Amino acid sequence: MKKLLLYACIAMSHVVICQTKTSLKVRESVEYKDPVRVHEILSIHTTKSGRTGIIRKAKKKIQLDIFDQGLKKTFSKTVEHHKKEVFVGEIFHKNEIKFFTVFSPKKKERILYCHIFNLATKTHKKVKLFSTTVAKQKTLFYAKNKRQTSFAISPNGDYFAINTDNYKKNINSYTIRVFDSKTLKLLYKKVYQAHADRYFEPNDLLIEDDKTVYALGKSFLKGKSEKKNKKVNYQFILNKITQEKSTALKINLKNELIQSLVFSNVDNKLHLLGFYSEKNAGRIKGGCDLIIDTNNFSIAGKKKHELPKKVYDDLYNNKASERKKNKKKELTNFSVDYVLNDDQGNTFLIAEEFYVTYSYVSTGNFGGHTTTIYHYDDILVLKFDRNGELNWGRSIFKRSTAPSYNAFIKNGKLQVILNSGKNLTHKKDGRTKVSKGWFESSSLYNIIFSKDGKISYEKIQDNKGKTYYLPYYGTFENNTFIMPSTSKKRKRFMILE
Repeated sequence: MKKLLLYACIAMSHVVICQTKTSLKVRESVEYKDPVRVHEILSIHTTKSGRTGIIRKAKKKIQLDIFDQGLKKTFSKTVEHHKKEVFVGEIFHKNEIKFFTVFSPKKKERILYCHIFNLATKTHKKVKLFSTTVAKQKTLFYAKNKRQTSFAISPNGDYFAINTDNYKKNINSYTIRVFDSKTLKLLYKKVYQAHADRYFEPNDLLIEDDKTVYALGKSFLKGKSEKKNKKVNYQFILNKITQEKSTALKINLKNELIQSLVFSNVDNKLHLLGFYSEKNAGRIKGGCDLIIDTNNFSIAGKKKHELPKKVYDDLYNNKASERKKNKKKELTNFSVDYVLNDDQGNTFLIAEEFYVTYSYVSTGNFGGHTTTIYHYDDILVLKFDRNGELNWGRSIFKRSTAPSYNAFIKNGKLQVILNSGKNLTHKKDGRTKVSKGWFESSSLYNIIFSKDGKISYEKIQDNKGKTYYLPYYGTFENNTFIMPSTSKKRKRFMILE
């Protein structure tokens, strides 16, 4: 009888996982069921009051759910959408998740809808923002890199900006539309980077409280290749857009090749952060920080730093690390996933190595097929101080075939949450390999970077016989990290505090 009462109490409340190996408090929510079969998570956010909203994709449906502070489901709604309607982005402020879908009723016609999902009033509303036409087989939004480059919301939440591609047969340009967040009224619309020959590739988007928009990207001199005749074929352009005008600032680079730049706002100063190379834009020799004077709209400072040797030490054995550093070998295939700021004005630039390989699988009798293998491997972390100086750089020696990690700052330390093999491989040279063997069970880990860049590994749980969680789809808000499980029928959350 006592055992039955104990099990009942556990089922009605959070289950606290007693883990002496982790510095975070770990809890699991109660299970819940889905009214429809859902697939990927499109958006997840938590309000200041502790309500968590999740938007997920189902077949011809979008599933909306709200959970209370205890992560017990309090609201559920299924929204129908057309098979030619796709999710393109989202923004979040206070109690509202605004997510956007594009409907393509005809080959060239595009209609953009704004869905307002209010977590306080438990309501959903769908509003048509605008309709337009596109060139044949062209999309309305640029969506090449992982980071969202088409939607941005002002810090005070009063305004949001949308960046659309206006590619036509004889001209390439982009349009910024700025809307009032409450009324969804279009406040102004401005075309920028209009050119008959040059192609512009967006990197990042930012809108200030005064409705000024900054659109950052590459302007290619000819075609879309990084180099022409062994010379750099592009120039970074920072566009400052207001209701009255659009101004372009050319970011003059000498021998640096930069794949992309991202915004970071520190002490009310606009920083452009990225990785640079001297060989190829897809490689990394070090990190760079350009400080922008937004009043004079000019470059106030520029700093670049080669990768510290510690980055190579984390990835390669002693001889290889020494050789690569001395010969100035550059890392390849990294793209920025996170730009995080701590309360001391430091900025963390976090990137993951991603590439694709192909393998031929024979099925006998002279038959077979080609399989595509996605590689989500090493993680690179650079820490810049508020003045753009590089404090330190480290790496995580990792192998995975699926997007697997998430990152946030807690207690002044960078925390990287991911799933790996049950036992991490500790090399004789001091490296730690984060990977999972073919027949090895998995575990959930927290990899912690101290303020001075020292790395420690904490196991949160062994996954065998327990609920498997997905850090990649998690959210860090109110100093708490929440991540969902993979279960198809009965789902739950893990909470890290």
